[in-house]
Amino acid sequence: MEKYQLGYGCMRLPTLRKDDPASFDYEAINALFDAYLDQGFTYFDTAYTYHGYHGEEAVRRALVERHPRDRFELATKMPLRDFKDSEDMEKIFNEQLANCGVKYFDYYLLHNMGTNVYEKCRRHRAFGFVSRKKAEGKIKRAGMSFHDTPELLDEILSQGTSEKSPYQKA
Repeated sequence: MEKYQLGYGCMRLPTLRKDDPASFDYEAINALFDAYLDQGFTYFDTAYTYHGYHGEEAVRRALVERHPRDRFELATKMPLRDFKDSEDMEKIFNEQLANCGVKYFDYYLLHNMGTNVYEKCRRHRAFGFVSRKKAEGKIKRAGMSFHDTPELLDEILSQGTSEKSPYQKA
């Protein structure tokens, strides 16, 4: 039987109280993460905004602090609605490294790209930011989660990779 690769999305981790998204049930999370890893799967996906901005910390505690770094791949995302400017992207990225307890991300995405944030990303060179982090070795693979029209996607992808372009491929 062929084995399929699955990703473990950490958007809705088990909690102890429904009214508190950060009241993590670590006993349940640990068991789920361990079972997933024991089946040979490795990809975990979180984001800065998950669980009221505490999801990355839960991933650190349940995954990073309990398993060797070479046993899993970790993805997280730059919150495009939340950053204010280029300096804020740097601050958020460094906070994410600390939240997750890692020195690098296997995958790093520009989160929820669409017309509502596109111009801000272009103005503050978000793609260039991700390219620099990749060159620094803090990101292995980069991309974006996209939630908009085919026309916008075509525009983003056709911008090129020149130094002058705000859309440098990461």
